[in-house]
Amino acid sequence: MFRSLCAASALSAVLLVSACGAGSAAPPSESAAAASLPRIVAHRGGTGDAPENTLAAIRLAIANRADAIWLTVQLSADGVPVLYRPADLSVLTDATGPVSAHTAAELARVNAGWTFKVAGADGHVTYPYRTTSAPVPTLREALRTIPAAMPVILDMKALPAEPQAQAVARVLTDEHAWSRVTIYSTDDAYQRSFAAYPQAHLFESRDATRLRLLRAMLAGDCSDAPASHTWTAFELRRALQISEQFTLGEGRSEVTATLWTPATVACFKQQPDVHIVAIAVNSADDYRAMACLGVDAVLSDSPKQMSAIRDALAAASRDAQHQAVECGGAR
Repeated sequence: MFRSLCAASALSAVLLVSACGAGSAAPPSESAAAASLPRIVAHRGGTGDAPENTLAAIRLAIANRADAIWLTVQLSADGVPVLYRPADLSVLTDATGPVSAHTAAELARVNAGWTFKVAGADGHVTYPYRTTSAPVPTLREALRTIPAAMPVILDMKALPAEPQAQAVARVLTDEHAWSRVTIYSTDDAYQRSFAAYPQAHLFESRDATRLRLLRAMLAGDCSDAPASHTWTAFELRRALQISEQFTLGEGRSEVTATLWTPATVACFKQQPDVHIVAIAVNSADDYRAMACLGVDAVLSDSPKQMSAIRDALAAASRDAQHQAVECGGAR
């Protein structure tokens, strides 16, 4: 997905080692890992900067130099793929009910920026999109807004999967967009549905990624490393519940685990051309840690913030008196 992006990047070649190069069977060296900077993927178009999954967010993410756009797709009542994430419109908009109960034309009159708020320096909160509406857009509108060279990740929401997969496939065919789109979902029914389209690019199932991460972390088992050319995505941190079986009962503990580590990245990168997208990377420390590990891309809420962080690290790499990225705390 990022090959064309890497070729066109304005960053110097030394910064493209991770995103454009092959995988490694061992953890990246300090110098090699520090020389690479992960691509920035705008989460739901950049939900921290503008109302999520709207054309306003997409345009702002492009202006803020995101490298790719992640969008959430559901199906309208008349079978049109539209961009919206929650189960009910009341969560983010001035309307109510599920997306599937409204036609695409009706959703175009919904204000998806209704709950988007901005806090000023004095703590005063404003709702800027209550006077400037941000409608729920169609997938077709989004693809026509995003530059043709920019990769797009479509996160499939809502079930059943088959009707939505068919509707999305029609749009991708009409818009000649298969080559720049990669499909993701937390439900592997979508992997099965899109398997009918040989031109589709798919992330591996979330269940497969989760199980491999846990085996590598807890058991040191990497016997099922991803095959070459696999795309994977999972949160940098995730709340987990650990269950232990005892003779007299069961014990449960809740922990927040860091899932992308030197061991797990090394496991996933055993074969060439395996790509990792770390989800929910929104701070300078986390971005630096992912750069040190050789992660290919990070899914971030604010392209504006993350581009500034990347610029600072890129500037450091051009300073001969400093390392490109300080990796001492990431190992």
